[in-house]
Amino acid sequence: MNPALMGQKPAEGLVDSPGPQGVPGVVDGVAGARCPYLVVRDPDAVRDVLHRPGDFSPGNALVAVTPLAGPALRVLQGVRFALPPVLASNDTDTHAGIRKVVAGFFTPATVGAFEPRIRELAREAARNAAGGLESSGHVDLVQAVAAFPPAVVMLELLGLPVRDLVDLKRWGLDSMELFWGWPDEDRQLELARSAADFYVWLRQLAAESKKAPGRNLFKSLAEHGLSTPEICSLGYFLLIAGQETTTQLISTTLFRLLEGSGPVGWKDAATEAGSRTMVQHVLATESSVPTWRRVAAHDTQLGGGLIPAGAEILLELSGNHITAPGGAERLSMSSKEAMSSKEAQRGRTTGPGLVFGSGIHRCLGAKLAELEAAVIVQEAATALPEVQLRVDQPDWIRLLSFQAPRTVTVANRG
Repeated sequence: MNPALMGQKPAEGLVDSPGPQGVPGVVDGVAGARCPYLVVRDPDAVRDVLHRPGDFSPGNALVAVTPLAGPALRVLQGVRFALPPVLASNDTDTHAGIRKVVAGFFTPATVGAFEPRIRELAREAARNAAGGLESSGHVDLVQAVAAFPPAVVMLELLGLPVRDLVDLKRWGLDSMELFWGWPDEDRQLELARSAADFYVWLRQLAAESKKAPGRNLFKSLAEHGLSTPEICSLGYFLLIAGQETTTQLISTTLFRLLEGSGPVGWKDAATEAGSRTMVQHVLATESSVPTWRRVAAHDTQLGGGLIPAGAEILLELSGNHITAPGGAERLSMSSKEAMSSKEAQRGRTTGPGLVFGSGIHRCLGAKLAELEAAVIVQEAATALPEVQLRVDQPDWIRLLSFQAPRTVTVANRG
C-alpha cells in the first residue's frame, strides 16, 4: 500500500502562507479548528472550483485528514489495503468511462422504479419503531428507521447481496472517522482494524460478484477493465457514501423536525410535500456532507486572486459546524454545549445545487438520497404521530466532511 494514498500530510495548523488576497469567499483555515485548508464559502466561488478540475484537482478528496501512525498503517498493509484513485478522487482521463459505468446503476428510471421498495422498507422500519416505542417507552429513530433501509436499497440497486448489514454500518462510521476525523494513535488502530475487515469483505465480494449471474456493479467494473484493487477502492467509498450519508441526512431531518426548528412541523412531515420540504431545508442548511476538498494543481486564479500550487481547499457545500464562524470555539466545547448554540443548530445556507457537488464529480446518488430521505421521514412521521424528543441535546458526529446526530431518541407526549 502506498502511504501517500492514506494522506500522510500535516493534519493540524494553518497553511504556511497567508490566504490569497482579494479572493471573494475565501478565508484562511480556521484557527484552532484543526482545519489546514483555505476555506471557500462563496457559492459562486465553490461552483467555479468544482467546474475547473484541471485547476483544482480532486486528488485529495479521499485523503485521510489525520496522518496515520505506524501501527494503523501496518494493520492496513497486512490485508494489502489500497485505494487507487478511481472515481471521486480520479483526475485522469479514465474517470469519464468509469463514471459512465457507475451512472448506469443510478439512472432516473432506475431510481424511480425503486420508490415502492423504498416505501416498503420505510413502512416496515416505522412499524418496528412504533412497536419498540410501545414496548419500552422510547426508541432511537436513527437505529430504528434511518440506519438500515438506505443500506438495503444501495446493495439491491447495485445488484449486490444484502448481507452483513450491522457490520456494514459499523464499517462505514469507522471509516468516516478514520479518513475524515482526528483520531489519536490508539483510536486509529481500532479504526484501521475495522477498515481492514471491511476491505477483506469487499475483496471477497468482488471475487464473488465477477462470477455471479445477472448484472451487478462489481462485475460491470471488471468488464470495463478495472483491477480488483480498483474495484475495492470504488466500492469502499461508494458503499459508505451511498448509504451512510443518507442515514445521516435522515437523522438530521428527523431531529430538526422534532426540535421544531424547520419550516414544517412533525405532523406536516407525514405528507409527501411536507417531508420533501424538510429534506430540502436540511440539505440547504446542514447537509450530512457539508464540505468537500480540492487541491490546486498549479498556480491559478480564483475570483481575481492567486491560489498557489498545492494549496488545499475546503469547499463549503452546506451549513457546517467546523468552518462556520465560531466553529473553532464550538469544537473545543462538549457536544452538549456546542449544540445549545442556536447558530450552531441552524448552520449556513449555501446556493442551490451545490450540496451534492457540481460538474463532472457531482454525486451520482443525489436523487436517490433525496427520495429515500423524504419517504423514510414521511413514513416515520405517519407511524409515530405523537412523539417528542426524549433527549434534546444528543451527541453528534462531527467530522471534517460529515455531520449528523448519533441518536434521535423519542417518547410519546405526556
